[in-house]
Amino acid sequence: MVYLDNNATTPLDPAVAEKMSEFLKEHFGNPSSLYPIGREVKDIINEAREIIAKALGASRSEIVFTGSGTEADNFAIRGVLNAFPEKNEMITSAIEHPAVIQTANFLEQKGVKVSYVPVDEHGMIDLEFLKEAITPQTALISIMFANNELGTIQPIETVSKIAKEKGVLIHTDAVQSFGKIDVDVNALGVDLLSISAHKIYGPKGVGALYIRKGTKISPLIYGGHQEREMRAGTENTIGIVGFGEAVRVIKERGYKDKKRIEKLSKSLKRGVEEKIPKVKFNGHEKKRIKGTLNFSFLGLEAEAILLALATKEIYVSTGSACSEGAEEESHVLSAIGLRPEIARSSIRMSLGRFNTEEDIDIVLSELPEIVEKLRQISSFEIEED
Repeated sequence: MVYLDNNATTPLDPAVAEKMSEFLKEHFGNPSSLYPIGREVKDIINEAREIIAKALGASRSEIVFTGSGTEADNFAIRGVLNAFPEKNEMITSAIEHPAVIQTANFLEQKGVKVSYVPVDEHGMIDLEFLKEAITPQTALISIMFANNELGTIQPIETVSKIAKEKGVLIHTDAVQSFGKIDVDVNALGVDLLSISAHKIYGPKGVGALYIRKGTKISPLIYGGHQEREMRAGTENTIGIVGFGEAVRVIKERGYKDKKRIEKLSKSLKRGVEEKIPKVKFNGHEKKRIKGTLNFSFLGLEAEAILLALATKEIYVSTGSACSEGAEEESHVLSAIGLRPEIARSSIRMSLGRFNTEEDIDIVLSELPEIVEKLRQISSFEIEED
């Protein structure tokens, strides 16, 4: 099996699986209980919280665990808008993850004015549009750090400076960047930041929201005193343990996966462009997460390529895992100006810790033949703009 969909989810790291297994065997107490077996679990949760906080350059009290990155995004956006009822505007970008885009759409139905910052052909936001969109009624700016489909990295430090000058809170969805590039909340200047465990070789079902001390925000979930009354409900203890261990492994490795993944990605990109005609690369050549590659195979339907590769046990995607199955083309690819037929010909290949040179060789051996055969039976003739 060749797995090239690490932006959708990553395999569980063996060290994480072992840590979670040990925890399950030894601990079952409710962390809200006052007796010893409950307090032990509470301490273990806070150990994980400390590891994650340090990795972000934050303090332990600024980390709130959630059920996912999507929940963290919802918490940040709806929590801030609810905390500032006198303000009814927010700003986001046209290429956000569905967790942000659909939350913004929901708020629009409730009377909130949402400004969507356009992007250029590489997926970079228009900073001048952003500046002009800010008004005294703007409560929050939410711009993702790295795009999940293109890998394009946004200038969050600059966005934060613009926001601070106007007295506006800034949130960034760092789900696709945390663990791949440096993510320091103080260097970025953000007030809120979302991350998720299953994107960094941890378990599914757990995420976290960084909330800078002093930031005004309302809880999203009510019902108990957990997470300092910011997120009610008994904590996903096993998930949190795995999350903490996944971050510990990243810090221990010193991001040494990064160079190896970049090397593999470079070989894959070069091979695809050299071996297959009529291919368009989507995204920024330099300012992107290098392990994310998005290609349009002109004249074909992405789904046909994906299914053909799957028969060879090569797994890629057509975009966000949260959008798979949608009939319309990717909103991200539409936002960068691709015609619908070209957007529908695009697949994403995202590399991770466990990919090898052999994986790349297999893909470059199988993909050109698949594309050639599909084009022979395709009735489409599409030229690049």
